Amino acid sequence: MNSDSESLQHQCLDWLLTDDVKNNEQSVCEENDGVENLLKEATASKSSQPKLGGTPQALQLGEIPTVQDRFQAVLKRRLQIQVQDHPPLFPWETQLIDYPDFVDEPSMTLVPTWGWMVQQSKLKLPCPLPERVFQQLLEQCQALVTSSVPLGAKLVQVVENFFPNESQALNDIAGLVLRSTYRSVNTLETIPNIQSDYSDLQPRQQMALSLLAAKQLLENLTLPLSATSPVVERQWLTSVGNLNIRVEYQSVGKLTRLLVQAELPVKGTLTLRGSGTLAMATSSTSGYLSVELGCEQLNPIYTLEVEFPEIDQQPLLFVISPTI
Repeated sequence: MNSDSESLQHQCLDWLLTDDVKNNEQSVCEENDGVENLLKEATASKSSQPKLGGTPQALQLGEIPTVQDRFQAVLKRRLQIQVQDHPPLFPWETQLIDYPDFVDEPSMTLVPTWGWMVQQSKLKLPCPLPERVFQQLLEQCQALVTSSVPLGAKLVQVVENFFPNESQALNDIAGLVLRSTYRSVNTLETIPNIQSDYSDLQPRQQMALSLLAAKQLLENLTLPLSATSPVVERQWLTSVGNLNIRVEYQSVGKLTRLLVQAELPVKGTLTLRGSGTLAMATSSTSGYLSVELGCEQLNPIYTLEVEFPEIDQQPLLFVISPTI
């Protein structure tokens, strides 16, 4: 017997001799008696044999294996009782817990690991996008939201990295997305219900879903101002609460002012930029925060960055486009 086996046997025996096992002695007394009887019988058989030259004879062949088998059976029984009375726990458990045989998937609510991800629940999509896909789409939308290219071309540029060498198909579906909603487009009507996974869709269905998401994200990130609509509001859902933004164009005489007010769910920073000018405000707590820029006339485009270090180091970028 090697050293590992001997060590394991010693540990098992030490365990069997603890106080906890003593409580189970009554349940295994019959096994003990059986072993003791076998030992007594073996001893008696040994003593009853004639001595040769004063040297005791060895046990009869077959007696030692029988005792060993009986001892192993008693040992196994004691281990079973110990496990039944004191079931082992997982490292994260402090007490015995009954787990369900299965989880009802519709009732599961998973908390996104990426702070800006919650906004997807505000999008009108036939089935959700994986977090990785949504994050890359949003990053691409923010990179192109200030671009002056037509919206159709912008949509294709947002999603083309997902579908290389499919520019023609993307252009065709982007045209459908721009002309109608997904419920009235034949290509998009084939998308399964919300319980289907993005990975189970056909490539053209994934294209349509990605283009739909990109279009809505660009709309969420764009804050248009006009003479008839000098105030625009947006809400963006995050993992730490709602971000509410209100942008207002104000004109007093020859002076114009662009005022941004935001209700932050956590501490954060607002940065408003436009044609070489900048206004920044930082809050150390949640609550209201505002920034403004004044000028003789409005610039064709402004950008608003909202940064929440608590959920992401990358700020959320909005574009303000006055047409006044």
